[in-house]
Amino acid sequence: KRHIETLTMLLPWILTFAVFWLYPLGYSAYLSMTKYITLTGEMSFIGFDNYLAVFADPVFYKSLVNTVIFTVGTVPLTAALALFLAVLLNSRLARWREFFRASFFMPSVTSMVVLSLIFNNLYSKSGYINAILSMIGAPFPERGWLLEPSTALASIMGMDIWISAGYYMVLFLAGMQAIPDDLYDSARLAGASPWQTFWRITFPMLRNTTMLVIVINTIKAFQVFIEIFVMTKGGPLDATSSLVYQVYSNAFEKMDMFGYASALAYVVFAVLLAMSLLQMKLLRAKD
Repeated sequence: KRHIETLTMLLPWILTFAVFWLYPLGYSAYLSMTKYITLTGEMSFIGFDNYLAVFADPVFYKSLVNTVIFTVGTVPLTAALALFLAVLLNSRLARWREFFRASFFMPSVTSMVVLSLIFNNLYSKSGYINAILSMIGAPFPERGWLLEPSTALASIMGMDIWISAGYYMVLFLAGMQAIPDDLYDSARLAGASPWQTFWRITFPMLRNTTMLVIVINTIKAFQVFIEIFVMTKGGPLDATSSLVYQVYSNAFEKMDMFGYASALAYVVFAVLLAMSLLQMKLLRAKD
């Protein structure tokens, strides 16, 4: 009877999980082995041809390189900036801590579409960034930051770091508040400097939090999509095209590439899984 009651309470979640997660996962695996035409609904089984097409597609490798550059370029800087902000706000001498905490956190809870449109204007030919650089005589892309292949991806990366740092700052703050005050009192009695206290106490005690931040941010960065969809559509010349954007583009913009998009999605999933397991293994090895 107790098991039936438990199952009854869990049934709504189990049904939701099965309908909106398990079924799409299994059906997309089947679609990845078919040639599916969206408009007509025609479907023919082709085995692993879609996976072979993914690895033979030069756009896939370009998108993979862009995604890796985006991930490698944003994850460490975001974590470092978030940790720096957390240390400042955790200081007992910091004034207006609650105000700054909310200010730094606000971008991470604001609509990514809204922020992308704002930065679209900032990065434009006549935007504020070019206007300021022009006033001080610094060089800038005359056509705008998002229309130059050499600056488009870096511009989106800078925006992403600014948006994400506040969220991970809150995680670091939570980790710092869990560190016993006795450790800091002992360090002060021993004459440790603030840098020694941070390096010998704070940072080692934040190892699990750091691992969580890096793994979560890596998954998020590898799935970058909204910024690219709103700001560049993968351009110019595929300079900002990402793997997830390619999944969307092939699935919903090309009427006969739904199977290819499903195969590409599973390739992205495999890469993400491998990266996450490798990160956790390396960070635990350092423990």
